[in-house]
Amino acid sequence: MDDRYAPSALWEYNNSVKVTEQGVAELGSFKSEPVNFKLALWDPQVNGVRYLKALIFELATRLTPENRSRLRRIRGRELGSPITVTHDGDRVCMDYLLAVHELDFISRHLPLDGARVLEIGAGYGRTCHAIFANHRVEEYCIVDLARVLSLSRAYLGRVLAPEDFARVRFVPVDDTDDLDRALGGSRFELCLNIDSFAEMPPGTVLNYLDLVDRRCTALYVNNPVGKYLEKELDNHAQGEEVVRMALATGLLRDVLDIHDSRAVEALAPKFLSSYRPGPHWETVADGGAVPWSYYWQALYRRSTAPGAGPDEGSDAGSDAGAGAA
Repeated sequence: MDDRYAPSALWEYNNSVKVTEQGVAELGSFKSEPVNFKLALWDPQVNGVRYLKALIFELATRLTPENRSRLRRIRGRELGSPITVTHDGDRVCMDYLLAVHELDFISRHLPLDGARVLEIGAGYGRTCHAIFANHRVEEYCIVDLARVLSLSRAYLGRVLAPEDFARVRFVPVDDTDDLDRALGGSRFELCLNIDSFAEMPPGTVLNYLDLVDRRCTALYVNNPVGKYLEKELDNHAQGEEVVRMALATGLLRDVLDIHDSRAVEALAPKFLSSYRPGPHWETVADGGAVPWSYYWQALYRRSTAPGAGPDEGSDAGSDAGAGAA
């Protein structure tokens, strides 16, 4: 070898453990092997945060001026030490990027100022936080498991103004034997479910949809269109029993290739009909949900007032409403 062009010590190491003779000979599989993780890609098995930050950064570059303004109005986003990038002077995390995209979708079709909002499964409360930062809502009711509510109550108590926090009601569904009684006579202009219907028993989802049908005039749903079994995504790190349990939850249990756009779109009609709360509801808007390939979002509106009369032959959870969109 001409010593003037000798490889670095780093590449001598790479040649010994990554770009090996055997590795470069595996033409049929090298692009998913260590050799290519040195030549072209970072190894996804050990570079998850790097790829997540790259995704966050790319999404931040695509923020519209309206969504950038929405994001900047949300104060206190740094609480909890999220994984962030800095773009155009803003510290940006995935959670609040999702929140502003969801808020953008909803607000294009539904006025939120003065609304009474019900959220089923709020996580730590980022959607509630984003809505209060951008709209003057009358009331915000969160129905969730008691343990999760302990987090959202503490989080929202820190990030919301006292007058806004006073308008949030927390209802622990596992600490009441009658959710309807716990909600009292409340009616809501909007119900939200983001990424939790898919994790509930099917019967529980249907019961919530019945509650929405009786108490709400609009419903926003953002959930997966089905299930996946690609072990390479997470190596089933939580164990096969957790995988089995996950496959049994939700109304939409078809297994699909979640990175096949046609496969995802083919299940969209089933998504729309399954989450339609009843026969007197119409789909106002729907579409894929940024950034996850297999998530769909839809906004439904009731055509008659809640409680105006009994619904004949409620078809929530059936395929009868597949053409509603």
